[in-house]
Amino acid sequence: MTLARTLRQALTIARRDFTATVFTPIFLLFLFAPLIMGAFGAVGGMGAASVAGSNSDRARVVAIVPDAAARPIAEADTRLRAVFRRDEEEPPALTTLTAGADPAAQARAAFAAKDYEASAVLYGPLATPTILYGPRGKRAADYLGVLAGQTLAAQQLGGALPRVTVTKMPFERPSGAAGGDGGYRQSASFAVFGVFLLNLFLASQVVGTMAEERNNKVIEVLAAAVPLESVFLGKLLGMFGVAILFVGFWGTIVAKLGSFLPPEAAAALALHTALPLPVFGVLFFVYFTMAYLLLGSAFLVVGALASTPREIQMLSLPISVIQMAMLALALAGTAHPDGTMGLAAQLFPLSSPFAMAGRAATSASLWQHGAAIAWQLLWVSLFIVIGARLFRRGVLQSGSAKPRWRRAKA
Repeated sequence: MTLARTLRQALTIARRDFTATVFTPIFLLFLFAPLIMGAFGAVGGMGAASVAGSNSDRARVVAIVPDAAARPIAEADTRLRAVFRRDEEEPPALTTLTAGADPAAQARAAFAAKDYEASAVLYGPLATPTILYGPRGKRAADYLGVLAGQTLAAQQLGGALPRVTVTKMPFERPSGAAGGDGGYRQSASFAVFGVFLLNLFLASQVVGTMAEERNNKVIEVLAAAVPLESVFLGKLLGMFGVAILFVGFWGTIVAKLGSFLPPEAAAALALHTALPLPVFGVLFFVYFTMAYLLLGSAFLVVGALASTPREIQMLSLPISVIQMAMLALALAGTAHPDGTMGLAAQLFPLSSPFAMAGRAATSASLWQHGAAIAWQLLWVSLFIVIGARLFRRGVLQSGSAKPRWRRAKA
């Protein structure tokens, strides 16, 4: 009866917090925050791209060669550029200059040209060329070295290099082969980052709610009516409902947009997991829930103990630093999930949801997930109980300030 009554009281408070948060105009701003941030990021990216584009249009790689080598080097440049895809950065465009009496002076003068910006300049015999390059022109210098080799080979063969007809066929490496779990590890990293980013954005909302009700004395009214453990659990569940609404809204939009992707792009973005994708999706949601409850309970304690926005910022900073450390630990554990680092990440309570989300992508075993979820629920309960006691003794000034064993001794 006590557990049922505690859950009933917690659900009542959760419903109150959920409706008080969702049915407000400010919730729409929170719901569309990713779109607003994405718009600002797109504007900044377009500005940076325009600046970079204007600079790349003037960038050149320069080859100072005799007139007889001008055409072969241009043909070799065309062949080499066919290797680069659209999403890859090509070397700057090629400009050829006729070699004069002093090619070294010509190369130095090319860096001062007003018509273009030279990244790298080649001069001298193609067998032993000299290449000068600027501060960010080392890759362009490497390209000029390969270009000189291709041109020299074509000249020695008495014409263009022979053309090779290649048949390209996609092939998926079997999971049991050496290195076949590379796709699993990539999906594991995606799962770790997904759980982390969602919680980083959503779990911190609990702090403001708790601090606001503490300043308004509402929390004291609730604490007089129901146990503090029910208050803390109810607020955590209420804000988790808000997080589920947020994730469901944007998850539906992303899924709909994904259906319009070309088949090649959809195949490149597809997840490869050891477990079936529906099972992996369920476990991903469960570990997102566990991470939210763990971090949310920690933020809840921060909001309960802080009385001013400045105190909230000061107390939230260590939690954010710990989150980043847990992310690094979980990512390190995905590389060797059965090693010492992987086991440490799976056992430590704050990093366990992240590490186990990655484990769901690399391992087909299910019993480990059941044990991990029970372990994480234990720590959620401990955080809620400890937070309620800290709030009761530090803020409400109720309860004994001494531990039970010291009171018994007295």
